[in-house]
Amino acid sequence: GGSEAAAAAAAGGGGNRVFFQSPRGGGSSREDAVPATAAVVQVQQQQRRQQQGKVTVKYDRKELRKRLVLEEWIVEQLGQLYGCEEEEMPDVEIDIDDLLDAANEEERALKLQETLVDCYKPTEEFIKELLSRIRGMRKLSPPQKKSI
Repeated sequence: GGSEAAAAAAAGGGGNRVFFQSPRGGGSSREDAVPATAAVVQVQQQQRRQQQGKVTVKYDRKELRKRLVLEEWIVEQLGQLYGCEEEEMPDVEIDIDDLLDAANEEERALKLQETLVDCYKPTEEFIKELLSRIRGMRKLSPPQKKSI
């Protein structure tokens, strides 16, 4: 009937084509809803992929990769410093952009020491290594639109 065509048009909205096979015999309306739900999920997944694509265009891919590697290293180091897995770690947040905003190395080191104040293991090596790793990095703020 017309309800399948309407569901296909609604789910396919943005130029995507979605086809449904009508169930044989007079299927109940519940059976008709199952393929429609699957199609909507597919369309949402496509939209999500497109949004992810926009993010990587917005930022420099190399900077994103460097940031990801650094963040993984930080989590690993914090796990060793606190002697626990990531899930059990105390609420320690190291904001790389915040560190990059600091005026100089001393201010960055102070911010890190304050963040790690409750760590019972020595943190000097971690702080020194982290500061050397962020040297030359840029903040990951959205790029400014160029004025014409």
